[in-house]
Amino acid sequence: MEGQRYTRCFPYHRPGGRCFSISITFSGYNRQGSDYNTIEHTYCQKKEMTTHRHRKLLLHRTNCRRAPGTAPSLSRGQSTAPKQAPGTDTGEKPRLRAIDLARKVQQERERPAAAEPPVSAQQKRVTELKRFSLQLQKVHPNVLAKHLHRSVLYQDKDVVVINKPYGVPVRDDSVVTSISSVLPVLSKMMYGMKMKSYSELLPCLGLEKEAAGALLLARREEVVEHILSLHRNNQVQRKYWVITVGVPVPSEGVIDIPIIEREVTGSQPHYKMALSPIFKMNDAGDGVTKVRAHRQAHPAVTKYRVLDSSSGCSLVELQPFTGVKHQMRVHMAFALGCPLLGDHKYSHWSKLAPQKLPDRVLGKLGLEQSKIRYLPLHLLAQQLTLPGSSQADISVSCPLPKYFSQTLNRLQLTPPNKKD
Repeated sequence: MEGQRYTRCFPYHRPGGRCFSISITFSGYNRQGSDYNTIEHTYCQKKEMTTHRHRKLLLHRTNCRRAPGTAPSLSRGQSTAPKQAPGTDTGEKPRLRAIDLARKVQQERERPAAAEPPVSAQQKRVTELKRFSLQLQKVHPNVLAKHLHRSVLYQDKDVVVINKPYGVPVRDDSVVTSISSVLPVLSKMMYGMKMKSYSELLPCLGLEKEAAGALLLARREEVVEHILSLHRNNQVQRKYWVITVGVPVPSEGVIDIPIIEREVTGSQPHYKMALSPIFKMNDAGDGVTKVRAHRQAHPAVTKYRVLDSSSGCSLVELQPFTGVKHQMRVHMAFALGCPLLGDHKYSHWSKLAPQKLPDRVLGKLGLEQSKIRYLPLHLLAQQLTLPGSSQADISVSCPLPKYFSQTLNRLQLTPPNKKD
């Protein structure tokens, strides 16, 4: 067979629509088993063909006539290299057959799964806090409306009180779903699809995004105006439960310090609410002197009472008499030196960073300092009382959220209603 020649034509399609026919002439192989040597390469460009004709060309192989004395043409499945003796190594990897690949996949499926490393209780706690912090941030409006419908605490012909979940803003927010945006859907769920205009729900008194608890809604505009008038005259009583880092001294009192918004300069410039006291220590240090109030400061008054304390933390009841932005958080952090647990904004003044907790508190909570940014703000609107229009005063209490009660148990703090 040495010296024999044969010619083979192969169809070839180049991207762009042009088709080629490649004609290759090979010589025979020698007796020592060397590969075929290419003698001639001919590339014959054909005219541009349609997709249908090119598909036929790929399905139909062009067989070229053998010249007299040439070797028979090889099919695609035939090898052009001579058979190797057993034990010889050509350096080429064996081709993987489909049946071998299927068997390999089947073996991997039947192989028992490796045991996952045990997850510590601390890691589970971090995962729960992270999931809780994001659970209602971008929920569908209908889902949030159904949740609010199930959490109605009180309703009559004038007002509705719902249990606001943590992390959901009351007013419209362009980033996450707000309670105001789903109130029309909630109204239809409560009063049916044939809802009249006078049954529309309207928010009366605000509640922070990071706070949870009782939220008051009105059914008409005139009810909103009436409740706001009662609130200005301190006839609407709202009590909050908070968990603080530290124990306030004295255990009961009233904080009457105006609050002003100030800019914090540094590597991360930002704005925070701060104290603007109207009294300062005199030069002798044995008394106080009244100073002129800042014109941009807002009067802020908060009554507080320690309900229980343990493990370096406290359960405190707060009753604000004014409605300044972040009033309770600023008074507790800067006036008493006991910031709220999970208050990452007001635990530091000069920087934006997660709250720094003592090692004892971290151990009780089962958390690491590096994961403390997932800790939610422990601020609960626990009780709402307002005078009724035609009956006795309306008083609504809110149940403790799961994350709040878990923290109380870990810190060994007992609410008043559970004490013996």
